[in-house]
Amino acid sequence: MMSKFFAAFLCLSMFAASVPVMAQQPAVKAAPQPVAEVASPQAQAAEQLEAARKNLARLTDQIKNAKDDDGRLAELKVEVDAAAKQIIATSVATRPRLDEIKARLAELGDPPAEGAPPEADVVAQERKRLLAERGEINALTGTAEDLSIQATKLSNGITATRRALFSNALLKHTDINGSIVMDAMAALTLELRASTRTVGSWLTFAWNFKRLQLLSALFLSLCAALVLLAGTRKLFFPLIHRELLSEEPGYITRLSVAFWSTMVPTAAMAVFAATSYFFLQAFKVLRPDIAPLISITLAVCVALLFVSTLSNAVLAPKQSVWRLVRVSDGGARLLALSIFAMAVVNGLDYLAGTVSEVMGSPVVLTVVKSLIATIIIGIILMAMSLIKPIVPAGDTLDGQGKPWPRAVSLLFVFSGIVLILAALSGYVGLARFIATQIVMTGAILVTMYIGMLTGKAVAKQNALADTIVGRYLEKRFGLEQVALDQTGLAAGLGIYVLVVLFFIPLILLQWGFQIADIEAWAYRIFTDINIGSIKISIVGILAGILLFAGGYVVTRWFQRWLDGNVMARSRVDTGVRNSVKTGIGYLGIGLAGLIGISAAGFDLSNLALVAGALSLGVGFGLQNIVSNFVSGLILLVERPFKVGDWVVTGTTEGFVKRISVRATEIETFQRQTIMVPNSLFINASVGNWTHKNKLGRSDIPVTVSYDSAPRQVMDTLLQIAAAHPLVLKNPEPQAVFTAFGEATMTFELRVYLADIVNGNGVRNDLRLAIYERFKDEGLGAPFPKEVLEPEPLPPGPQADALAQQAEAAGPGGVASPAEETFKRSGTQRRPRRVTVDAVGDD
Repeated sequence: MMSKFFAAFLCLSMFAASVPVMAQQPAVKAAPQPVAEVASPQAQAAEQLEAARKNLARLTDQIKNAKDDDGRLAELKVEVDAAAKQIIATSVATRPRLDEIKARLAELGDPPAEGAPPEADVVAQERKRLLAERGEINALTGTAEDLSIQATKLSNGITATRRALFSNALLKHTDINGSIVMDAMAALTLELRASTRTVGSWLTFAWNFKRLQLLSALFLSLCAALVLLAGTRKLFFPLIHRELLSEEPGYITRLSVAFWSTMVPTAAMAVFAATSYFFLQAFKVLRPDIAPLISITLAVCVALLFVSTLSNAVLAPKQSVWRLVRVSDGGARLLALSIFAMAVVNGLDYLAGTVSEVMGSPVVLTVVKSLIATIIIGIILMAMSLIKPIVPAGDTLDGQGKPWPRAVSLLFVFSGIVLILAALSGYVGLARFIATQIVMTGAILVTMYIGMLTGKAVAKQNALADTIVGRYLEKRFGLEQVALDQTGLAAGLGIYVLVVLFFIPLILLQWGFQIADIEAWAYRIFTDINIGSIKISIVGILAGILLFAGGYVVTRWFQRWLDGNVMARSRVDTGVRNSVKTGIGYLGIGLAGLIGISAAGFDLSNLALVAGALSLGVGFGLQNIVSNFVSGLILLVERPFKVGDWVVTGTTEGFVKRISVRATEIETFQRQTIMVPNSLFINASVGNWTHKNKLGRSDIPVTVSYDSAPRQVMDTLLQIAAAHPLVLKNPEPQAVFTAFGEATMTFELRVYLADIVNGNGVRNDLRLAIYERFKDEGLGAPFPKEVLEPEPLPPGPQADALAQQAEAAGPGGVASPAEETFKRSGTQRRPRRVTVDAVGDD
């Protein structure tokens, strides 16, 4: 696959390089070509079905030739399934035209009966043409059905052949006797000579004729290894480093270190092996007979590293504080050594089998090799039952352990005996398969289990904060506890997905499935999920989400760029900037949503149903929401007010802070934020103090007594207004005599301000100046005051008592003006309190 990609890349590069050369050549006037007639849909469908017939015939021949190659059969099955889908798609493409023909024939009606007047020639010819076209489409549909059945049978036949190959490989019986062993020994001698000669000749050829390519491939491979080594140590050092601690680290820390210290080196080694093989193939250093040997050698190295790092991660023979299972130090060392020994034997078995296959050795040699490897693995399993790793509660890990529980010990012995008996009885393939599953599948399952436990532990509340990674994130990015907890939840889910997507295919490969099978299943899962008549594509949905997210980010970036660079430098009004930015935001998000929906595979024409449902909802519960939405759009377009304006609507007064499509945010003078629905601004009257500009008039009422001179009061007010720096000279201030009161006269000072928002401060300054100036000039109090007015008292004992008290004051008392009035009046009166209110503007 990688070599094909590299070859395609080279071809594209050569083509791109040749384009300028062709462009420089003189143009040759081409002779006019006749316009080709466009084939009818039925003719195109017939051509496609004929191509499908030839393709199925070709695939049938290839299946017969590859009946013993399981990998090739898996690839052919994918091609057959794709051909079947294409055939069905071709048949489905003719159905709309067939429905149109049926509808037109129904409109034309049945042909005239015998003896009835004939129909018009135009109608008869159209009926004949439609019937002929319908027959052609029906014939095409029948052909497509036959080809589809043929493709289905072919696919099922491949599945049955592969099942038979797998069963034969496992259950094939071979008689094990002395003659087979002698034949294998003789074949081994010949194989060693042939393999030595083959490898030696290749090395000689590569060194003499491909030296530069060989050294280049090795150099690039080493560079890739160094980059991977340095990168993994820098990026994943906190995850895979085991510190020398005196105390036992936390459980989540041990799980995380065990999982990542297995995954990271294995992934790095796998990438190194793949790049090495790629470079050797790209530089054409490998011969067809050497390439399988190099690939199996690299694969065995990756498998051995995986098993070794996993056993060391779980058992930690040299650092007991990092051990995931409670076993003794000696038991951990013996278990790790036994597991690695089984992996080495199993890997050498596969390597030896590949060598025999490449060298064309007899089958008996491969059987004997697998027999010996299986017996060794069985003996190791039985020997593992003799290890004493169990540590009693309360004892230290460096002490002498105790034997396995009887059930575990019997399991080891039973597994070893089964392997040896299966191999000696002639079922070497089955024994080899079981041994491989014990070593490799067991290692994969243990890694999956550790990964699942790691994800579960990381996803727990406040668990990430106690790890090395959590402390690093908190220190590096300043994340709080809630953010760390959410990050831990996302990390746990990510570990789950990684474990499933990475290890499930590995297990399937171990159980005999091919890469083509896994690719086909993955393609169906991610692109072709059918629920009734609904087809769901996970890849399409993810692509739609990514496109929407990308469109959202681009829209926000463009908003900030336009507002901060273009409109800000152009000194555009704040309200205009807000309207433009909001409109661009809604337009961009709407376009991103449409693109995302289309990319997800949803037909936009089906949104008519949604629109109908929304129309029904608008008539009921969504009416106010839609009204506010439309009103918000009107406000953004007409702009009766903008952000920063001082508006008054109903009982709400304040500054506009934000205009959205549903509501407008207003901040009152008390710093209270009020969300006012947009429909209120459209359906009710709205006052805007700063609509066109901030110029405004501020009025200050002043009340004085009748003892004051009105013209002097007005002149004084004008002088006070003229002395204030914020009061405009044009329009000039005005002093107006507005009303007569019972005991006071009312004046009003009207001043114009360049910024009406500063009105409160200006009015406060003017009031203080008026009070001080009036007090200095004796113009009276420019505010409401209390006056005493005599009021007649009814005759009686109370009136007589008041008169006697006044007389008793005598010469030592001082009579008030009211008392003097009482004395001079012929009637008894008492004082009456009168309050004169002034009209204010605040």
